[in-house]
Amino acid sequence: MKKTIRSSVRNVISIGIVTLLALILWSCNNSGNNENKVKNTTTEKPTFQPPDDLLAGIHKAICYSGFREGQHPDRGNGANNPTDVQIIEDLKIIADEMDIHLIRLYDCGENSQAVLRIIDTENFNIKVMLGVWLKAELSAHETCSWLTEPIPQQELNANKKANLLELQRGIDLANKYKDIIVAVNVGNEALVEWNDHMMDVDTVIRYCQTVKSHIAQPVTVADNYDWWAREGLDLANALDFISIHVYPVWEGKDIDEALPYSIENIMKVREAIPNAPIVISEAGWASQASEFGKRASEEKQAAYYHQIMDWTKQNNITTFIFEAFDEPWKGNPDNAYGAEKHWGLYFENRTPKKIFQN
Repeated sequence: MKKTIRSSVRNVISIGIVTLLALILWSCNNSGNNENKVKNTTTEKPTFQPPDDLLAGIHKAICYSGFREGQHPDRGNGANNPTDVQIIEDLKIIADEMDIHLIRLYDCGENSQAVLRIIDTENFNIKVMLGVWLKAELSAHETCSWLTEPIPQQELNANKKANLLELQRGIDLANKYKDIIVAVNVGNEALVEWNDHMMDVDTVIRYCQTVKSHIAQPVTVADNYDWWAREGLDLANALDFISIHVYPVWEGKDIDEALPYSIENIMKVREAIPNAPIVISEAGWASQASEFGKRASEEKQAAYYHQIMDWTKQNNITTFIFEAFDEPWKGNPDNAYGAEKHWGLYFENRTPKKIFQN
């Protein structure tokens, strides 16, 4: 991954051509095909970005958080983390059964430290995009639907101190595991208006500059595609590449609309920020969800996986599928069928869903 954003000089006509060619590419590939698969293209067809823009030269990647039934990150009273044996089991499934060798971790806490240590000591053929988790430094109670009152200033001040410590942990881990960590992601969905851990973009830029000055790996920020398209240019100019989230099922789309809508999302970002390498840091489909009804299923999850991965492979976009395993700790504890719990390609008990059953 290049360490600087390429020259920002690209005219409007060239952007339109890139968009048109990408949409024609999808249309040609999908013509006469069923909803579950996109045909391969020939090497003569234009691509979205060059192979050099793949993160660590890898296309297929996955988000990993190994918390099982009864386990959870620190929610104020301490974490209940997976054991080393459980982490080893997970990494074997990811590397051997899924054949994926690039994972995304979301923070620099004890569990992520254990994952990095085990990759190192057990010699797993797995690279990592390490996350630096940023807590709220602004109160988004007016735009976040589940924040019913302002976050107290005392809590926001404490969060800032915690964020500075997390940044230092990220720097230390990136330098300790230089051969494993291929990029550092500073903040996850901390800028989009509906989140409960809101950050000011100028603060995020300063944090990224701090990290960049202390590590050799490229630095990025992960957020929703729409935020990048509307407001992301200044932040992109401070980064080595940008990381976007694409979730057509969350936006009311069914599987027949999923891929063209995803391409449309990606093109919005490309048109707004024409010269930044793009990584898809989250894309996926829930296998069941009370919020989505019949739009959620294992069959549609498998279909979307193949569609998005085929298109992004043809177009040299590293793509992190969300996620490796179901996580029952997420979402409403009183709703076992809530979407947040069911994005894994494997069930919580580490048996494969239909996408990996054959």
